[in-house]
Amino acid sequence: MNFYESTLDTIFTRIEAVRTAVNQHQIIKLVAVSKSVEPHHVETMYQAGQRAFGENKVQELARKNQALSTLPLEWHFIGRLQKNKINALIDLSPSLVHSCDSLELAVALNKRLHVKEKTLSVLLQINSAKEDSKAGVMPEHAIETYLAIKETCPNLVLKGVMSIGAHTNDVALIQQSFETTYRLYESLTPHGAKVCSMGMSEDFELAIRCGANMLRLGSVLFT
Repeated sequence: MNFYESTLDTIFTRIEAVRTAVNQHQIIKLVAVSKSVEPHHVETMYQAGQRAFGENKVQELARKNQALSTLPLEWHFIGRLQKNKINALIDLSPSLVHSCDSLELAVALNKRLHVKEKTLSVLLQINSAKEDSKAGVMPEHAIETYLAIKETCPNLVLKGVMSIGAHTNDVALIQQSFETTYRLYESLTPHGAKVCSMGMSEDFELAIRCGANMLRLGSVLFT
C-alpha cells in the first residue's frame, strides 16, 4: 500500500466512523482539493482510487485538466469565480461549481451558458457564519436567492448548497454555522437540493455530524 492509498484508507475510516454513528443511510462524497499539488500527485491519488478533485482557480483547473486529459477525472470548481473567467470555466465543463455566491453571478453564468448552448451544475454558496472575509449569500436570503436562480436561470442546474465553517477555534460556533447551512439545505430539498457541501480538513467530522454529504479535503490528503 503506497502513501496515498494509506492516506485515503485512513480518511475513509474516519468518515465511516462518524457516518455510521449519525446516519447509516447517508452517502458521503469526497472531493480531493488538489489546488496545492502538481498533476502527478493527482494522478497518484487517482491510481489510489480517488476520482473527484477540486480546484479554486480557473487557470489551475485548465492546466491540470489538460495535463491529465487521459484520465476520467471528475473536476469540481470550488473557488471564487471572477466574471472575466466565466467563459473559460464553462469551456472546461466542470462536473460541479460549488461557489455560485450570488444571484448576480448566477445570471452572468446563465447568460454565457445560453450563448454556448450549455448547462452547468452549481451549488449556492451560503455565508453561514456571516463573515466579511467570505463570499456567499446571507442565510436569511438563501432560500429566496436559490428559488430566484431556479426561476430565472434555466441553464444552471442547482444541485444544493455549499458553505465554509466559521473561521474560529470555537467548535460551538463552527457547529452553529454548519447547522445553519444544513437547515437551509433541508428546506431546499423539496426544490431539488441533493448536495450539502461543507467540511474541510480541519472540521470534516463535525460537518458530517451536522449533515454534510460532500466534503472538500485538501491538506489532510496531500501532506
